[in-house]
Amino acid sequence: MEQTPISMRKHIAIIGKTNAGKSTIFNLLLGQDASIVSDVEGTTTDPVVKAAELIPFGPVALIDTAGFGDKTELGRQRMQKTQQILRRADLILNVIDAGDVTAAEEYKGSVPVIPVYTKCENVSANLLKKYKEENPNAVFLQKDSAEALDSLRKTITERLKEQEKEDNTLIGDLLPVGSRLLLIVPIDSAAPKGRLILPQVQLIRDCLDHHMKAYIVRETEIEEALQELRKIDLAVTDSQAFAIANKSIPPEIPLTSFSMLLARQKGNFEQYLAGAVQIAKLKNNSRVLVLEGCTHNTTHEDIGRVKIPALIQKKVGVKCEYTYCAGYQFPDNFKDFDLVLSCGMCMVNRREVSTRLEKLRDAGIPVVNYGIALAYLNGILERASYIFTHPKK
Repeated sequence: MEQTPISMRKHIAIIGKTNAGKSTIFNLLLGQDASIVSDVEGTTTDPVVKAAELIPFGPVALIDTAGFGDKTELGRQRMQKTQQILRRADLILNVIDAGDVTAAEEYKGSVPVIPVYTKCENVSANLLKKYKEENPNAVFLQKDSAEALDSLRKTITERLKEQEKEDNTLIGDLLPVGSRLLLIVPIDSAAPKGRLILPQVQLIRDCLDHHMKAYIVRETEIEEALQELRKIDLAVTDSQAFAIANKSIPPEIPLTSFSMLLARQKGNFEQYLAGAVQIAKLKNNSRVLVLEGCTHNTTHEDIGRVKIPALIQKKVGVKCEYTYCAGYQFPDNFKDFDLVLSCGMCMVNRREVSTRLEKLRDAGIPVVNYGIALAYLNGILERASYIFTHPKK
């Protein structure tokens, strides 16, 4: 569990007024002093994100945020950072000082919230009873109370397990047990030395979890693999090898890409498909926003910065203006763009991706995933998306 990527962990954000006890809870859940705890207001400045193991749930990411209530210009900037990071939260702990409940700020959003009252040893028994009656779903913490901390862990686990039911598998609901997959993995200058990229690793693990067999080859070994393997239920290729795979894989074998599988798992697949057809409507100087989930050194084989822009110019006959954002950056002026291109977002968690897609949908801005865009530009989108509309399971 220690090696679980941050993007695959449930994110728990801790919010509340300054000096309410957020960092104390953060450290208690983490089991170490990762955030500075002080009576001085505004001790936590930028959000702090740490990977942790929440027993018995499993791997999570804990987020300590700057406190509400700082009216200075610096405080306003801190709040902007807090609001940005809340986009990725799967669960929010709203920390409230039991002795100062009137100053508590109510979270207004769609993310599930657990109210957590701290410093309960400082209020009367009658007042504490009143708070518990008014907030039956809240957790009440007292200093040095192991029982109360266990109650908080249990409540968090229950809420997160409810969400687990909604999580999608990459392949488990598309194919039956025992299926055979041919995974096509090109090795070029952009491929990391000595390892596979995360979407490839995730799919291999998903195959193992669902009792499927995965066979891995390079794009130059497809025909040889087809001769050796008697039966293939699905071929999955790196998006940049779509043209080669489409030519080499017989039409009776479904074909898709790692990126398209990830797009369905993390976002609104239909929204991406609708965005693909908008590529043909681009004009010279159309503004395209490219969202990359990680920072990396670009090469002449970079998909988002080289290959897709070149294909758009070749297939559509236009030169667009491209703007790039990496990691969790998402520009405030996203409404100014004609199209958004998004990588597979293997390094960004599902909640953040969903939040972005909702904003783009509400603003009427088309968005398309790299894999879907490459399938469209190679003229094989119908074939590459067939497995999703006609699952074999």
